Order: sequence, then C-alpha cells, then structure tokens
Amino acid sequence: MQYRTLGRTGIKVTPYALGAMMLGSLGNPDRREAVRIIHRALDAGINVVDTADRYGDSEEVVGEALQGRRDQVVLATKFHGPVDDDVNHRGASRRWIVQAVERSLRNLRTDYIDLYQLHRPDPDTDIEETLSALTDLVRQGKVRAIGSSSMRGSEIVEAQWAAQRRGFERFRSEQPNYSILDREIEREILPVAQRYGMGTLVYSPLAGGSLTGKYRAGRANDTFRASTGMRHFRDERRLAAVEQLLDLAGEAGIPLSHLAMAFTLAHPGVTSAIIGPRTLEQLEDTLAGADVSLSDEILDRIDAIVPPGESIGAMDMVYRGPEVADAALRRRPTAERSAR
Repeated sequence: MQYRTLGRTGIKVTPYALGAMMLGSLGNPDRREAVRIIHRALDAGINVVDTADRYGDSEEVVGEALQGRRDQVVLATKFHGPVDDDVNHRGASRRWIVQAVERSLRNLRTDYIDLYQLHRPDPDTDIEETLSALTDLVRQGKVRAIGSSSMRGSEIVEAQWAAQRRGFERFRSEQPNYSILDREIEREILPVAQRYGMGTLVYSPLAGGSLTGKYRAGRANDTFRASTGMRHFRDERRLAAVEQLLDLAGEAGIPLSHLAMAFTLAHPGVTSAIIGPRTLEQLEDTLAGADVSLSDEILDRIDAIVPPGESIGAMDMVYRGPEVADAALRRRPTAERSAR
C-alpha cells in the first residue's frame, strides 16, 4: 500500500486503517480469529490499528495480536465513553484521562500510544482542561500525538485556538463519520481539518455495512445487523440510494464495497478510511479493492445520487451533540412558550 502523512505529524499511514471495534466481545468473540484478522491486515500492508477503551475487550485483543509487531504499527485508541458504572470513569477530565491512559496501556500491552483520541466532545469539561492533561501525556512519552473524534467545525477551531493560546499540544487528527451516504463533513469538517493541517481517519466508509450491497430494499436484513435494531438499515431513502449505487458499481465492473471505499479516499482531506471487519472473509473482501480508483465520471455520477455535502438520513450511532439529543436544550420552557 502507498503511504500518506497523518496531518503534519510526519507519521506515515496507509489509506486503509484497521478498526478493531468488532474484534472482541462487541462483534467477534472468537479471540483467535480476531487475532488472525489483525495479523492478516498487517501482512497485507495496513499499518494503522484503531480501537477504543469502551469497545469491550477490543484493546486486549489488539494488545495480544501486536506482541512482537508493535513497532510496525501506528496504534490509535480513544477515551471518553463509560467503561463501567463509575460516573467519573468517563469523559475528558484530567482525573479520568490520567487513569484511562494507564488502563489502555495495560490492555494494549505497550508503553506508548501513537495516537490518543478524544472519542466525543465533553460539554462538561473545558477543552483547556483536556488539552492540558493530554499535553502532559505527550511530554511524559506515553502518547506520541493526540486527536479528536466527532467534533463540529467550531469545536475543532476552539481546540486549535486554545492550544495555541496556552502552549498546549494540539489535536493532530479528527475521526469523523464519512461515506457516500453520509457526506455532511464535506461542508465544514474536512475543510477545517485541512486548514489546520490535521489528518482525518474517517469511520464507517461502508455506512455500517449499508454499502456492501447486503441490505436491499424489500429484502430481509442480515441477522447480525437486524438484531441491533438500528433504524438506518431500514431507511427507505438510503435503501433507494443503495440501489442506484449498485447499478453504478455494476456498470463500473466493481463491487459496491470497493466503490464506496475508493470514494472516501478520493477526497484530498481524507488521510485514511477505517475498515471494521468482523470476520476474515469481510477483511479479504475489502482488501481486494485496495487498488481501485474512481474516474471523474464515476465521481460525478455519485454526486448526482448523493449531492456533495449532503447526507441521506443518518446512521443511528453518529454523535449529534446534547443540543440535538436533549429536547430540553432546544425547546423553551412550556410556560414561556404559552405566554406568547
């Protein structure tokens, strides 16, 4: 595989990054197979492995698989989400960060993390508090670079300004959701990341499996995905777009999954696309499309199906922020409304 530079860090990474969320208790509990999947990805040339402390035992699986191969890998993990019932074992406070990193280092069986990422913005913690703690980790040698995930453009800018103002380490990467069906980040996130020299590791380039061609209009969903109860697999608008994309992929003579991966990597603001196989078969299918590139004509036709900067519906797991998720933050009190 060819290499790209992760923002301005000087770290060289492959266009495909291996996401390990499905490797372990959340997806494939067969640890031996999960380790084989990681080894196969590395043997194929992938040099980025991304996980998170809240992905069940994924960090432990990754740590086991990287024994003897750690120095070949750009190892990325994330913190923020709850890992147990303790209310302080989550978030982006200094108190939790200094505990979370030690937990991840133990699970990953390593003494340093190449890219340590804030999994979600934390409205309860000043960004300066978070950056201060992360800066200490970099200076201690426990972390090589820091990144963010699911931030809005304004939050990325705020974090960059805070780092410059206070002399802290700045976020060197952003991890947003991006696929043919989910293109909103083209409006603001990708341009802002490019402006600040940040790399981007985009997740769900196959729209959580929707762009594999497995989920079709009028047909039963795959049992694994259907069991999650996620609504986006039954969104008629997304399913209709998938049908058009399947026709386009057929004309181009490539599987839809390869078309989808190549699409995400065609954007100059994208550094790597995170693939999240649950089985070795899924990994092999994705690897088979590593050399696919799309012509301007094909990209134009994709634009006609899903316009640039637009999304069709939304994936259920995408972070939208409390101001959208919490009705109390977007509605005036009843008494105030009725007084008009």
